[in-house]
Amino acid sequence: MSQRPDLTSSHRINMAADADVDKLRLIVRVARMYHERGLRQAEIAKALGLSQAGVSRLLRQAADLGVVRTIVVSPPGIHSELEDALADRYHLTDVVILDGDDLLDHPRSLMRALGSAAAGYLETAFRPGDLIGVSTWSETLLAAVESMQPAKMQGADKVVQLMGGMGDPQGQVQATRLAARLAELTGATPLFVRAPGLVGSAEARLSLLHDPAVLEVSQAWQQLTAVLVGIGSLQPSPLLRLSGNAVAEAEIARLRGLGAVGDICQRFFDENGVHVDAGLGERTIGVSTDQLRIVPRRIAVAGGERKYTAVRGAVRGRWITALVTDITTARRLLDEP
Repeated sequence: MSQRPDLTSSHRINMAADADVDKLRLIVRVARMYHERGLRQAEIAKALGLSQAGVSRLLRQAADLGVVRTIVVSPPGIHSELEDALADRYHLTDVVILDGDDLLDHPRSLMRALGSAAAGYLETAFRPGDLIGVSTWSETLLAAVESMQPAKMQGADKVVQLMGGMGDPQGQVQATRLAARLAELTGATPLFVRAPGLVGSAEARLSLLHDPAVLEVSQAWQQLTAVLVGIGSLQPSPLLRLSGNAVAEAEIARLRGLGAVGDICQRFFDENGVHVDAGLGERTIGVSTDQLRIVPRRIAVAGGERKYTAVRGAVRGRWITALVTDITTARRLLDEP
């Protein structure tokens, strides 16, 4: 009986290496047939005399070995890397960036574009059972909800105004439409604040807060699971000014002297996001600073040169958890020291 020749160690290594090369060659061949030529796994198996399970295994190995690498290329106008960087820098859960450099000199067009950009995000932002608070006097948010399609998962519980919604009739119609439309889109019941946003004295505020119509809303403010807000600069928005609920010029000057740069729901803060009151809190019919800041999801829509300092203060102070803004604002925020 003949004996097999004894293989030296180096010979065995070379044979093993040859086998590895042959296997790698087969992996590359299968990968190219699948990814470059577009053949189905069954077609590859038939052409190479392999089982379909074997082809699937070889394709997995191609990915494990780095023969096939998957990359994601963002289309023009999509800024995923910038969004991720901004979220990491300011501890945000979500960022949506609008490619709106050409709109910077057209504030109203930018406002509508921000609303449209927010709409797509908001369509999937809310959950069944949510108690959603919404800013009252924001044209940007109104543009957002008017661009939204009905939520894919309807069933939110309530949509609650976060500030007094009474004032000039024309402005009041807009404020009511904002909350009512968001409620309709999310399958929720709207809850309106049947009081002005700013009253003349602390006594008037306390009296209104004990009114049954307002009491129901104030109790809801303590149970919010999500809020949708704008970020205001010290100068009030046209809708807020129209409503008659805007802070007076003398009070704006006093706020500016205390370092205030912006507000959310008439709760003012400085450039680092530190709350600045100036006595307005005791006259404001709206969600309190503490109630606002404990809401788990706080979504803001704001951008443009006029709002930059306010947006920066809001993210520095962690007033919000998600931001929809324009690309210029996003880049400036990332360039901050």
